[in-house]
Amino acid sequence: MNLSQFHGTGVALVTPMHEDGSLDWAGLERILQHVTDGGVQYLVVQGTTGESATTSPVEKKEILQFIKTHNPGKLPIVYGVGGNNTPEVVKTIQSTDFEGVAAILSVCPYYNKPGKRGVIAHFTAVADACPVPVFMYNIPSRTGINMSSETTIALAHHPNIIGIKEASCIIEQCMEIYRDKPEDFLLISGDDVQAVPIISIGGVGAMSVIANAVPGRFAKMIASALQGDFVTARQELGHFLAIDPLLYEEGNPVGIKKILEIMGLMDAQVRLPLYRASDELGVKMQAILEKDELLTLVHS
Repeated sequence: MNLSQFHGTGVALVTPMHEDGSLDWAGLERILQHVTDGGVQYLVVQGTTGESATTSPVEKKEILQFIKTHNPGKLPIVYGVGGNNTPEVVKTIQSTDFEGVAAILSVCPYYNKPGKRGVIAHFTAVADACPVPVFMYNIPSRTGINMSSETTIALAHHPNIIGIKEASCIIEQCMEIYRDKPEDFLLISGDDVQAVPIISIGGVGAMSVIANAVPGRFAKMIASALQGDFVTARQELGHFLAIDPLLYEEGNPVGIKKILEIMGLMDAQVRLPLYRASDELGVKMQAILEKDELLTLVHS
């Protein structure tokens, strides 16, 4: 497998919806064209930002199939397949058509709060069952547990586990992973504003939320860091610092969908228990986007 296809910027795609909650296929096609034109390297489909928690199994398959057939840059696809019920995750893998899918992204089991042996057994079962390579996803703020560097390294030696999306925001942990990992294991930032620091200690890029809206600016930041131009990377990072916390102030993807609505690409609708962005949040976002020169109006 060509692992370099996962170097750079992966965009954690939103799932556009109409006001009645139905899927907005025209909006999704616009987003796909927008991020492709912006120069991202690959697409992350049905992750957290895609509202995978509230899309049905049928919708997930429809979304994946739509993106396979409406992928203007023929970009690699990383598909989200995870959960906290290991047999069900394996069953989902066995019933999924992976043609055109380069890898899966599978989150650390949440809510159950398994120990190290449980996490290792879970990911081993997933990787053994999956016909395409596996990225693990560590995000303690959502799962309730942190995959330690020791757990990650133990799993990094599985032949079908090729990397980790690290969103622990613990830079020492990322350093330990890079120090101890196999050479061909990829360390990828799962936090937009930590991407440059993580690249500086050996990461290869980011799976990004804000890249839905400003793919070109974010991809430039990541590319600069990967080329060792940290002066440019730091300058670009400065543009994202103020907007980043607003993306999550009312939940993800509430914030990024509001920005995409401001840009004219789609409606800001989300599914319960999330609730569409407040007017107050929208006003704050628009002011920061204009101040930091991130806002580009896109007319549908």
